[in-house]
Amino acid sequence: MSGKTTNRLVPALIVLLGLSALVVACAGTNASQSSLDSFPMASLATMPTKVQAAPVTVQQAYQFAVANPEILKQIPCYCGCGGMGHTSNYSCYVTEENSDGSPGFDDHALGCSICVDITQDTIRLLNQDKSVPEILAFVDQTYARFGPSNLP
Repeated sequence: MSGKTTNRLVPALIVLLGLSALVVACAGTNASQSSLDSFPMASLATMPTKVQAAPVTVQQAYQFAVANPEILKQIPCYCGCGGMGHTSNYSCYVTEENSDGSPGFDDHALGCSICVDITQDTIRLLNQDKSVPEILAFVDQTYARFGPSNLP
């Protein structure tokens, strides 16, 4: 191969590799989003600015918590937040219901990967058709080493 041919192929290969990486990245994003499509999710626009600016996994955890309290109220957190008055993984995100029916947000999960990991595991296991008792057993087995359960 002549140097002239090689010089023309290099930019084409770089473009091709870049497009391939973009396709793979987009496929990963769509796969992640489709796993959330089977559950109600609260609108990100209704979340506090701090949540809207958080990483996507944190945003999704808040959105899932607000829209699925009946699930997360049955799932414990093991980050030690029971001392803060939290009584489930749900209370890592929502403190109370305001008088207008909107949720009062707790900032705790913005800085706690254990809370968010438990919620993300819950979503993943629900997608695998696991029941809440099965999810609870998984969470207990996986996270109990970090601290006591905050379920009453």
